Amino acid sequence: MKRKTGPKLEEERRPEPKAFLAYLGHERNDSPNTVKAYARDLAAFERFCDQYFGGAEAWTWQSIDRLAMRSFMGEMARKGLTKRSVARAVSTLRTFYRFLSQRYGIAENPATAVRSPKTEKRLPSVLDRTQVEDLFRMAESCASKNSFAGVRDLAMLEAFYATGMRLSELTGLNLADVDLVSEHVKVRGKGRKERLLPLGSHALGALRRYYPLRERKLAARRDGDRGERAVFLSSRGTRLSPRGAQFVVRRFLAQITASTGLRVHSLRHSFATHMLDAGADLRAVQELLGHASLSTTQVYTHTSVERLKKVYDQAHPRA
Repeated sequence: MKRKTGPKLEEERRPEPKAFLAYLGHERNDSPNTVKAYARDLAAFERFCDQYFGGAEAWTWQSIDRLAMRSFMGEMARKGLTKRSVARAVSTLRTFYRFLSQRYGIAENPATAVRSPKTEKRLPSVLDRTQVEDLFRMAESCASKNSFAGVRDLAMLEAFYATGMRLSELTGLNLADVDLVSEHVKVRGKGRKERLLPLGSHALGALRRYYPLRERKLAARRDGDRGERAVFLSSRGTRLSPRGAQFVVRRFLAQITASTGLRVHSLRHSFATHMLDAGADLRAVQELLGHASLSTTQVYTHTSVERLKKVYDQAHPRA
């Protein structure tokens, strides 16, 4: 009888990671990006264990101990991974072993026996008010030519900054999610939780201007399919991907500042910081951002304080 080898045998030997990822996506309702991150960390850990123990058949989940876990962390550090990446991998394994305990009765959780590396607390990168004005002045200039891309990009940037939604939420918007009459948009965040976000007057105006061009783009599709539900379309008339939206935002950010600290999510960070600067309630900003924990939102209060200190140091004669 021929012996089975390869990926199929590995799947039969260790079905737990597959079951764990299914649990994350279907029961815990984690986002696809979160599930992919867990999958990458688990795959890296399995590859490490195969080498560490001398083969895929030489270890089990029960046989993993504190020493193996520390060796895995050391291996990641030697490969040049950041402390943040190492800490995330340890967190993945802690969650995985809790799943193994609940579903498979594995009592020991070796990931709890090691300390996650302390990561530097980085303040989110934020555009100042002048940079925001420059950004939208430039986007308005591009949209004035009435090209599909220019008008779409303006609408996308306005919606992004007006709501503070995540990039994945922005590109995941469907027409049914946007209510121009009630002036709000419905987004599906982490854990597929829904929340309603108000749309400001600038975002509403930009969307109303964009919609007719969107219809024309759909009408020009070669396959004749006009049933695309996405709000933001690519040049082909299909849903704009997160990568495509990233390219647009990065292109504008690169033109308004030489700073390498600004990222696509800087618009989301700027939304939160500017709201708090203007006196918005922290709990309200938490709801708007879709944060499960208030402590996650509090990082923006630190950003506001740092900005105030900077202004003070520049303006006060005896600072």
